[in-house]
Amino acid sequence: MNYNKENTLLYVENLSVAYGDKTIIKDINFVEKDVIRDGQVTGQVIAIVGRSGTGKSTLFRALTGLVKPSSGKVLIADTKTGEGNDAKEVHEGDIGFVDQKYTLFRNKTVYQALMFALRKKEMSDEAKDKQIMTYLKDWGLEQAKDQYPCELSGGQRQRTAIIEQIFCSGHYMVLDEPFSGLDVGNIEDVKNAFKLITSSHEFNTIIYSTHDIDLAVELADSIYVIGYPEVEGKRMPYGSIVKHIDMKELDLAWKDFGLGHLEVVKQIKQVMLQS
Repeated sequence: MNYNKENTLLYVENLSVAYGDKTIIKDINFVEKDVIRDGQVTGQVIAIVGRSGTGKSTLFRALTGLVKPSSGKVLIADTKTGEGNDAKEVHEGDIGFVDQKYTLFRNKTVYQALMFALRKKEMSDEAKDKQIMTYLKDWGLEQAKDQYPCELSGGQRQRTAIIEQIFCSGHYMVLDEPFSGLDVGNIEDVKNAFKLITSSHEFNTIIYSTHDIDLAVELADSIYVIGYPEVEGKRMPYGSIVKHIDMKELDLAWKDFGLGHLEVVKQIKQVMLQS
């Protein structure tokens, strides 16, 4: 499938995070560019997979500016300029972060929480209301707009948390295990949410972790495997990227799950077992 890569949207160089004397992740390097396809808006979907304890959550905290790297840097495109040609260092709030608990304000309804998320946007109340109602309709939450978090299903809470972060942060979204503990219907809801996000703006970039390798391979156009790297025959005690799979280069991105995807699943599982 024809595509081009244009502006750099995410640039991670020599990223390391240590807590005290313990190094959690080290030497993380990757670059993701804006993917352009003729005739359609194509956001980026990046999956991070790896065994438990290899530092995925720590990487996410560093990517979102929630933890300061011990070394290295994370740069994103400064999309406020419109063209995305300028780069800026990540600070907390630049990248939306949805954790596994889908944390929401307990004392705000869905509508109130989304209005609060738009508080810093220079828009009239009427424009904010219109944006909120459009999202609620597109994301199947119209009936839940006056409900509080305790009255929502897990899927509804998750979708509300995602929209909230889109409103606060703009084009970048990190989701920690978005499929964990969901039933089949809710998994389909999250898949549809991914499509809504990536089809609404070229710069929109989803980064997510999952233990379900099939879902990583089915949905992502770029996959990074985190494991314990081997240096000079010795297994290191910190997490790093041990393999990158570009689904676009393999001509498997944006296609229905098939035999080619199954081969990639096998490959990833083998790498994970070895690292």
